Amino acid sequence: MNDGYGENQKPMDYQQPRQGGNGGQGMAIASMVLGIVSVVLCCIWYISLICAIAGIVFGILNNRNNGRNGMATAGIVCSIIGIVLSIAILILAAVGLMMFSEVAGLEGYLQ
Repeated sequence: MNDGYGENQKPMDYQQPRQGGNGGQGMAIASMVLGIVSVVLCCIWYISLICAIAGIVFGILNNRNNGRNGMATAGIVCSIIGIVLSIAILILAAVGLMMFSEVAGLEGYLQ
């Protein structure tokens, strides 16, 4: 009656891996991480924009496939904030460069 198992041992349960399903939370986590990276690296606009666009895509795909998810929504929001910050920094840099060229008398060189 002992079946060869101790009191704390249970027989190995060999179940088949799930087929289909919702794919877990991988895309939601990726969306959130990419959104946070886009906000943190907003001064490096080319990395920030790439991460933000990927974060929005992953968040939308996750919400479309698995229903609304808080992490995916947070990733979309952070990605949008990252895009806005990156564009604002680009505009400020362009305005600063134009002002600097006026002060330095270089307006003829930039045209």
